[in-house]
Amino acid sequence: MPRITRRGFLRTTCCTAAAGVAAASLNRFGLMNAYAQGTDYKALVCVFLFGGNDANNMIIPYDTSGYDNYAQIRANLALQQSALLPIQPKSLSTPFAFHPKFVGMQNLFNGGQLAAVVNTGTLPQPTTRDAYLNNQVPVPVNLFSHADQQQQMQTDVLDYSTFPNIGWGGLVADKIQAAYGSGNFPILVSLAGVSVFAQGLVALPLQTSGDPTLSVTGFSGSPADNARLSAFQSLLTFEDGLTLIQAANTTTKNAVQNAQTLAAALANNSPLKTRFPKSPLGAQMQEVAKIIQVRAALGLPRQIFFVSSGGFDTHSAQLVTQSRLLQDLSECMSAFYQATVEMGIPQQVLTSTLSDFSRTLLPDSTFGSDHAWGSHHLVMGGAVAGGDFYGTWPTLALGGPDDATNQGRWIPTTSLDQYGATLAQWFGVQPADLPSVFPNLKNFTNKTLGFLPGTRMERHKQI
Repeated sequence: MPRITRRGFLRTTCCTAAAGVAAASLNRFGLMNAYAQGTDYKALVCVFLFGGNDANNMIIPYDTSGYDNYAQIRANLALQQSALLPIQPKSLSTPFAFHPKFVGMQNLFNGGQLAAVVNTGTLPQPTTRDAYLNNQVPVPVNLFSHADQQQQMQTDVLDYSTFPNIGWGGLVADKIQAAYGSGNFPILVSLAGVSVFAQGLVALPLQTSGDPTLSVTGFSGSPADNARLSAFQSLLTFEDGLTLIQAANTTTKNAVQNAQTLAAALANNSPLKTRFPKSPLGAQMQEVAKIIQVRAALGLPRQIFFVSSGGFDTHSAQLVTQSRLLQDLSECMSAFYQATVEMGIPQQVLTSTLSDFSRTLLPDSTFGSDHAWGSHHLVMGGAVAGGDFYGTWPTLALGGPDDATNQGRWIPTTSLDQYGATLAQWFGVQPADLPSVFPNLKNFTNKTLGFLPGTRMERHKQI
């Protein structure tokens, strides 16, 4: 689970945190609605896999020598080659395969709507095995720790020097909100509860663990309920001169207003026909699709969403647990992509994954694996240059050039900064503003990768 900060606790006590939306002129709202209805609308959806997804069993070498090497090291965690789902990255000469439960992801990869960003993680600067072992380069604070790596993957602050409770999703929203202005609904929405990823300096999120329209319940619209709601809202104006109470009152008032705004927008809209899995992740992604569907009524040209799935800390019984989790991930992401097709905006919505870290290639004694470092992530959407890998595939050798500890912990060859900067630039953040969102970006030659329009291509490593 993500670490709960004092600030997050205060938000949680008010049920839902929401952005303070300044009053805007009719001209501004008209402009935002025009953006939201037009082709300029874009949405980013972050899917966080809490616990550390074992990417070594998500994407597997499929050629004979590559698979045999994988199977020998993975031992009791090796997946049967005959069960794997083959894929052929466009830029590589050797074949790979997805986990057997990734049917939906295989279809999207082969169709060009899904790409993999390989061996990516928290990385202050390019790092070699020798430099790491000889302590010649900075490394993320408390590397291999769940709480710290979850925090760092969401903030990109690897040494906790500045704003450790501000997420890079929030900073992207700050830049976009400054350029486009505010609509009548928060630009940031977390459907996974309190999330540091969705916390900005200026753009504050709506954060909920369920249906955002139910943040305040018990008001059915009857005369008696309307009177109770009016009294409740009046109470929120009491003691408004006290800073702490004022902040809590403002948060609650915004939560009520945002719930009402969203409920009104949804009431005037036909439900999507796309069916989502009946799982916590499926419910979150369905809510995201519903909010995107009423984007014009909400008056936002850009939206950022955070959803999550847990249970990826597989120290034991990994094969069964990960199989269930990856099947759910594949089905939920596939359904969400189909929802964007149904809405006619697959080119305008981008879904990407994050996780604490990957796991060791070398298994433990209880049919599981330990915490590692570099991982593989998925990027999905109609704008993605899919069917390919981006970044550099690691050498799968214990004690090899990419192994930090002789157990198959891959030193990332692509940084979180490069991955996030590619998403942010496509979203509309100007290249000159990227270093203020991603503080380590200055240390990398290739600032962005090539899986989206307008981003620079990083060379692939042939293997």
